[in-house]
Amino acid sequence: MEKYHMIDILLVEDNPGDVRLTREVLKDGKINNSLNVVMDGEEALDYLYKRGAHATAKRPDMILLDLNLPKIDGREVLEQIKNDPNLKRIPVIVLTTSDAQSDILKMYDSHANCYITKPVDFAQFINVVKSIENFWLSIVQLPPKD
Repeated sequence: MEKYHMIDILLVEDNPGDVRLTREVLKDGKINNSLNVVMDGEEALDYLYKRGAHATAKRPDMILLDLNLPKIDGREVLEQIKNDPNLKRIPVIVLTTSDAQSDILKMYDSHANCYITKPVDFAQFINVVKSIENFWLSIVQLPPKD
């Protein structure tokens, strides 16, 4: 299925290596996308609510969210997104190193759209990001931006 519009992705990730790899994989991908990166939970909320330096930010079509973030962690960011009637339809893909059952259950209880544990292996990490692109950007119908 071919998509003709730009997909805006918000990556909430504090690990520069993971940001670089994700950017490279999505840049070389099949889907026309714009990847915006914020480094902590507070900045993610500023971006979503268009505050401060992010006053002109575009509403993302999808959010890739790490859990273990500085300032405000990803668990709280997800909760705020899913409790906001203007943001709750944005698909949130939790992409984190945690494979704790308690985190997985809590994120689904907080309405994460999916939970993916980041592999530590470089090649497997690339495959995970490609799989996200193949599924979420090629197959899934994303909700309209309103």
